[in-house]
Amino acid sequence: MTQVLVIGAHGKIALLAERLLVEEGHAVTGVVRNPDHADDVRATGAAVTVADVEHLDTAALTELVSGFDTVVWSAGAGGGSPERTYAVDRDAAIRTVDAAAAASVQHVVMVSYFGAGPDHGVPSDNSFFAYAEAKTAADAHLEAAPVGWTILRPSTLTDGPEGGIGADDTEGREVSRATVARVVATVVAERAAATGRVITFNDGDQDVARVVTGG
Repeated sequence: MTQVLVIGAHGKIALLAERLLVEEGHAVTGVVRNPDHADDVRATGAAVTVADVEHLDTAALTELVSGFDTVVWSAGAGGGSPERTYAVDRDAAIRTVDAAAAASVQHVVMVSYFGAGPDHGVPSDNSFFAYAEAKTAADAHLEAAPVGWTILRPSTLTDGPEGGIGADDTEGREVSRATVARVVATVVAERAAATGRVITFNDGDQDVARVVTGG
């Protein structure tokens, strides 16, 4: 049984992943900013902690993540101002990575997006630029951190059914949130095989477990 902390626990992917993780026997705690969202997280079988990671410093985040084996970062500003996007998707994510390292967390799973990286190609006058820059910075910080990590880069999200993935694609198309949740749960369960990997994927015909384990 893995002790799992999901940050951004009320997001659509997170709620699906929490249910899967609980069903697979893990002890799951979800972090939400809004206490009104706590019951939705509890309905998945997860416990709940109310905390606003945007405004917690590294010391407070270290306390938050202490005692957990795996931290799943699935939080985001959800669009809006570039300032808040940088504050949540970059700065809070980076502080959480530092906190995880300080607390000897074994595995950080970062939910990023297809195309993140220094060559993301989003022009600076595009409304998506802040998000692309923020996720790229958070991913790079995690890759360099003294902690086990896996970065997930799903393409455009849909509400379709769970299925397989296309992990060899060079261009993003779309992938269902249910499939992303399955990838999250599989990466948590297969930590040894998943550590140190960036998994970029669309919907496809590859088996999730086979991709994650390299089988």
